[in-house]
Amino acid sequence: MNKVLLIIQREYLTRVRKKSFIVMIFVVPLLILAMGAVIALVAKDSNELGEKQVVKVIDESGQFAGKFKNQRNLEFEYTKQSYAEVKAELLKNENISALQIPADYTKNDAVKISSKKKPGITIIEKVEAEMNNIAMNNGMLKNHIDTAILRSIKSNISLSPVEITETGDKKTSLGANIGVGIACAILIYLALFIYGAQVMRGVIEEKTSRIIEVIISSVKPFQLMLGKIIGVGLVGLTQFSAWIILSVISTKILGHSLSSSGGMMSALAVLQTIPVGKVLFCFIFYFLAGYLLYSALFAAVGSAVDSETETQQFMFPITLPLLFTYMLSVTILFRAPDSPLAVWLSIIPFTSPVAMMLRMPFGPPDWQIYLSMALLVLGFLFTTYIAARIYRVGILMYGKKASYKELVKWFFYKE
Repeated sequence: MNKVLLIIQREYLTRVRKKSFIVMIFVVPLLILAMGAVIALVAKDSNELGEKQVVKVIDESGQFAGKFKNQRNLEFEYTKQSYAEVKAELLKNENISALQIPADYTKNDAVKISSKKKPGITIIEKVEAEMNNIAMNNGMLKNHIDTAILRSIKSNISLSPVEITETGDKKTSLGANIGVGIACAILIYLALFIYGAQVMRGVIEEKTSRIIEVIISSVKPFQLMLGKIIGVGLVGLTQFSAWIILSVISTKILGHSLSSSGGMMSALAVLQTIPVGKVLFCFIFYFLAGYLLYSALFAAVGSAVDSETETQQFMFPITLPLLFTYMLSVTILFRAPDSPLAVWLSIIPFTSPVAMMLRMPFGPPDWQIYLSMALLVLGFLFTTYIAARIYRVGILMYGKKASYKELVKWFFYKE
């Protein structure tokens, strides 16, 4: 046990004393704040077109003439020119588009918008919205429906989600749940790759430099692997703890500057709808357990190769479940966090670190959390056992390109 502690101490101190480690502790929270500010600005201006855009309307149907409304940086011009004549203007100016509306405009893909460069999604959405409003008004007038009365009775109802608990009703914020869930899933995904890769690189460096032969004469391969995994894991936990503390401090500082405008109060009100303590505890658990599971496999891969370029054939099958879950989490699962697919992915050990963290802000049942944690711990023990048997042979193999067949042989070698 003392030997394992010495290895842990060496791996930990070697990394935390590096200037890059200290710099990243302070840089990452600043980058997160800067990224949040940029995202807020982008979201604010996402519906803006930038430079003024002119849409020349060629209306062969006669149903839209004079009915388009100009918007900010978007102007509609009606023309009697043919498309061939307008096309010459389009080739000279990137800020001009041509909207062709044929007589049979209701057919699929009948209406076309053309420009020198590919039209952006914003301009397409704005033109589509204008055309749909005009077409609806035309249809109501044709059927003798008073559009003024219809607009006067039109409502704009929005739902306010409320969670019913044993202690009473509690207002919740769907946007905050989605944001926190996706953020946790991304952080876990990145952390498992970053710190797992550190373990793998460390093994490869020691193996190629032949230092491993000296170390193995004093400690068992399993002790070395375990010490390396735990040491790097503690480095990751130290970084995350520092980032959380600095983020809280920076939030407090920003809170004082924004308190007069009420911005921070509204942000805190949103955070109160999320079980922050429970989410934070689960984040630490799934980071550590998920890291231990994957880093054992990363260590085995590192012991089986002589350079990082040879790791690809082994890395892809290992990281595929994690990558698959991450892609689903940021595209589909957050829309239905309690769907059967989300539940199963949050229980299976190889996918649960990402999937369960996505679901945590939405309050999954406790039994699913406990089952997921138990299976993840069992998964870690199982993968560590497999990785250790491969590691003990692989770290002493040089100049031989390993294959899956070789790994199976190494696993069954006797002590």
